[in-house]
Amino acid sequence: MKYTDTQKNRLIELNVPAGELDRDFGSIELRDKEFYSIEREQIKISKEKLNDLLNERRIPVNIKCQRNLENWLIEDAGFTQVSTQTIISSEKMTKMNIESDNRLRDQIFWVGKNKCLRPMHAPNLYEMMRDIHKITGEAVRIFEVGSCFRKESQGAKHLNEFTMLNLVEYAAGEDGYQVDRLNELADGTMKAAGLKDYKIVNESSGVYGTTVDIEHNKIEIASGAYGPHPLDANWGVFGTWVGLGIGIERLAMALGGSNTIKPVSKNSAYIDGISLKLK
Repeated sequence: MKYTDTQKNRLIELNVPAGELDRDFGSIELRDKEFYSIEREQIKISKEKLNDLLNERRIPVNIKCQRNLENWLIEDAGFTQVSTQTIISSEKMTKMNIESDNRLRDQIFWVGKNKCLRPMHAPNLYEMMRDIHKITGEAVRIFEVGSCFRKESQGAKHLNEFTMLNLVEYAAGEDGYQVDRLNELADGTMKAAGLKDYKIVNESSGVYGTTVDIEHNKIEIASGAYGPHPLDANWGVFGTWVGLGIGIERLAMALGGSNTIKPVSKNSAYIDGISLKLK
């Protein structure tokens, strides 16, 4: 005898560890008794956490780690924060080699025939770093934090709207420095965020070919790429560059100990991973 789907969803909502959800019981009575006991205890814990947030910490973990990253990039790493448009042209997707026959095209939220909600920051940052470099002739270091949108599978680690911090460094060194620089930026961002338990791995990408990713408990929380890259010519970019995209909600999952991503997302039903359905 196992928890009903309704009971299991309620325990997930209250952030009960996944290992507790697949228990066997000798009878319905024993199962229901245990369910109500765990529910009461988790509600008590959630109320204590909410009180601590509202009266002491004041800042949810996802916002705090975002601010920590912003402060490190601006004050220590020499990056400038920028803000670009959320609705972009379909032409920009084509220039990212996401054409009509690319499966990633089906994940895009289209706005009319020729515009979409950006699924990534890269198209706008490509243009911005190119144009700034044309003016200054110097290395460009910029970053943006904001929502991106994809029709992802609705699982424990995916969202339709998610927050990305994307940094790019352009024309800052000779070809060959990129991987070491990405590792340096990966270590710097994770230290600034307060995450110690992570590893850096190489993965395959449908857009960039090979990426340098940051993983925590086998979950990708950041992905880095570098150039020169075949995509660069589409944007008039002809120098070395490195870029790192960090999923703020996935980072918040790792820092806050949440079992699923929804409680730490932009969501009116949760705050700081705490369900607001406690009564």
